[in-house]
Amino acid sequence: MDILDHAARLFTSRGYAGTSTRDIAEAVGIRQSSLYYHFADKGEILSELLEQTIRPTIDKVEEIEQLAAEHDWATVLYILVLVDVHTLAIAPHNAGMLPRLPDVTSQPLFERSKAVRCELIDAYDRIASRLTNNRHHRDLRLGNVLLQLVEVVISIRRAGDTFTDTKRHAIAASALRICDVPEEQVWAAALTAARLVGQFAGLSDGH
Repeated sequence: MDILDHAARLFTSRGYAGTSTRDIAEAVGIRQSSLYYHFADKGEILSELLEQTIRPTIDKVEEIEQLAAEHDWATVLYILVLVDVHTLAIAPHNAGMLPRLPDVTSQPLFERSKAVRCELIDAYDRIASRLTNNRHHRDLRLGNVLLQLVEVVISIRRAGDTFTDTKRHAIAASALRICDVPEEQVWAAALTAARLVGQFAGLSDGH
């Protein structure tokens, strides 16, 4: 939707507090009053953008975990990372950086976004626990570490670097290595994930 696209551009360039609904309406080319047919206020627009940076991944977690019935947990984690990376890579105007902005995190509505983020951390933690017996890793709570690894996508986009399929796979492989997955199993998971990931994120090897 044009409204979300322009709002994401303005929020990430000017900040949330520095952007008004009038600014968004003018960018879209509609009257401010028309904007309210779609969104009740600026906070609702922000909430939708925050959802777009994480909800597409959350909605696929259960289905991805079910792959463990036929494949190993290394493949499950590899695919989840690829899907999550894809979610952040296609977020309009690098909207994944919004949760890092102080004027966003200070908003009451941000609490809902934090709750959804915790769901994703729990999923990473749950899968990582299947892959490592390292007690120190478990104490560290690998879910946080893995999500931070995935969110390097935000920094890559912010730097203006081209986000390639090679980088997607490098991030996914790094996630497995953090969980002490043997190198031969990392590469086996990569091959299987490249074949299966398309059903979750519209991705295939080389795309």
